[in-house]
Amino acid sequence: MLVDSPPEQSVEPIPPAAPRKRRTLRAAGLLLSLGILLLVCTASIAIGAKPLPLGDVWHGLFHDSGTGDDVIVADVRLPRTVLGLLVGIALGLAGAVMQALTRNPLAEPGLLGVNAGAAAAVVSAISFLGVTSITGYVWFAFLGAGVVSAAVYVLGGSRGATPVRLALAGTAASAALFGYVNAVQLLDSAALDRLRFWTVGSLASADMATVGKVWPFIAVGVLLALLIARPLNAMEMGDDTARALGARLTRTRVLAMLAVTLLCGAATAACGPIVFIGLMVPHLVRGLTGPDMRWILPYAAVLSPVLLLGADVVGRVVARPSELQVGIVTALIGGPVFIQLVRRKRLAQL
Repeated sequence: MLVDSPPEQSVEPIPPAAPRKRRTLRAAGLLLSLGILLLVCTASIAIGAKPLPLGDVWHGLFHDSGTGDDVIVADVRLPRTVLGLLVGIALGLAGAVMQALTRNPLAEPGLLGVNAGAAAAVVSAISFLGVTSITGYVWFAFLGAGVVSAAVYVLGGSRGATPVRLALAGTAASAALFGYVNAVQLLDSAALDRLRFWTVGSLASADMATVGKVWPFIAVGVLLALLIARPLNAMEMGDDTARALGARLTRTRVLAMLAVTLLCGAATAACGPIVFIGLMVPHLVRGLTGPDMRWILPYAAVLSPVLLLGADVVGRVVARPSELQVGIVTALIGGPVFIQLVRRKRLAQL
């Protein structure tokens, strides 16, 4: 005797709570990071080599008389803060893109020789062509960064480029170009005087004219970096998996290198080569957000200026009435951090 089985009841799938909770925590963390960035920007405007009361700082920001302490706030500290914000965003995003492109959490923009190419072109323009304006620096920096990026891409195998080949070609190019930069400075004492602050990375000469010249390039680089977040996620799982997921590897690599060129070229032209920002922040951010580039990039864009502006404030305070250039401070911070990261990576491989 056949017994009718009870009709199957459709069960509505219950959305997992964990991913939703994770997204909420990431969004809350990003809002908190924005709050920290706002505080650091305020500190960058309020704190400097010359102590100023908060009332004078407020007056200089909103009631600039063009004299006295108002000039320090409106014409020195404010442009310096805005430029530090832009450069921090550029270096953080460039580092995150580079780490995804090479599948190496210890990579930074200098790994592909981009910073070295920009620096070598600017040094050549200063020493041999007498270029002294930020307008000239920007275009020569892009030229150098673009040429070296293309050369590294070709040396790394062009369409068949792999992360290892790109890293090796970039490292070789960086060593040769920075050797050239040092040689030019030693042979040209006049150029050395003009370059001594620029080559260590400095925000001291920032002004709104510089900000106006570099922000469009940084904006385009930021847009490109955000647009390739999804294909970069696929590429981090390997080339074969990325192809299976529909990612266009060649196009993604070209766009990634173009974004890094724009970001690093503008940042290097504005304030010289600043190291370790693009290494430390994306690496630390990955521990907070996981491997998803859609979250790593926004976090890196927010927290990198926090580190850069924080280092700049420290440099202004520790050597009053003089100051340490921000590139020196980031190197002092980043060197030990880099050594620790390398040690942890080696221990993990044992």
